[in-house]
Amino acid sequence: MPVEITTVADRPGLANAEIDVRGWPEFMRHNRVSEAYFGQVPATFPATCLIATVGDRVVADAHAVQFARRSDFPAGGWEQAVVWAFTDVRRGVRPDTACALNISVAHDWQNEGIAGLMLTALREAAADAGLEVLDAPVRPTHKHLDPRTSMAEYVARTRADGLPCDPWLRTHVRAGGEIAGVAPASWVIAGSLAEWRSWTGLSFDRSGPVEVAGGLVPVDCDVAADRAVYVEPNVWVRHKFSTA
Repeated sequence: MPVEITTVADRPGLANAEIDVRGWPEFMRHNRVSEAYFGQVPATFPATCLIATVGDRVVADAHAVQFARRSDFPAGGWEQAVVWAFTDVRRGVRPDTACALNISVAHDWQNEGIAGLMLTALREAAADAGLEVLDAPVRPTHKHLDPRTSMAEYVARTRADGLPCDPWLRTHVRAGGEIAGVAPASWVIAGSLAEWRSWTGLSFDRSGPVEVAGGLVPVDCDVAADRAVYVEPNVWVRHKFSTA
């Protein structure tokens, strides 16, 4: 059956449909900015949030916020974009930029090209909303396999055809995106050592860097302070629609 992609503005009843994604590390669910704002995104920015259905089933979704650009590619990445977006809504500021927060595909529909279709549709939705660009703080698919390599070095790796080695970055570039740099503190998770033990099953009994499954970089553990902090870098990719 064909995949139908629509905006939440067109199908608000599907805005909160649950998608069985799987594979998402438990610790990644404890970002405080996401906990505060993400659930409000579809209702606040319905024109740049998407739903993909096959028949009556929701198989993918995508969320993008809107804001007025202050400076290009802030170091705070995902978190900064969300804070700017909701601050602008509160102040009544007219947006000029969309920022993609996620594209999620049901586990049994992954590797079917739906993520690429959603990205293309998100570009079109942002353009239809009258915005100038779609920015994305991208979480590279395979970076977790090489957590000790800097993100800048990882991004610089290309194939013989010049495209990025990382498949999700490659999808963005093929869709027309331009890699613009690294957001070094895009997604931050801080917690006690007991919390990190419950999230990962690891002991967290020594200070220093701790590699965790699914982490793009190691977690910084401080036993004396009873805390560990994960500061995830993402990759800024810009999709332009106009020269205005």
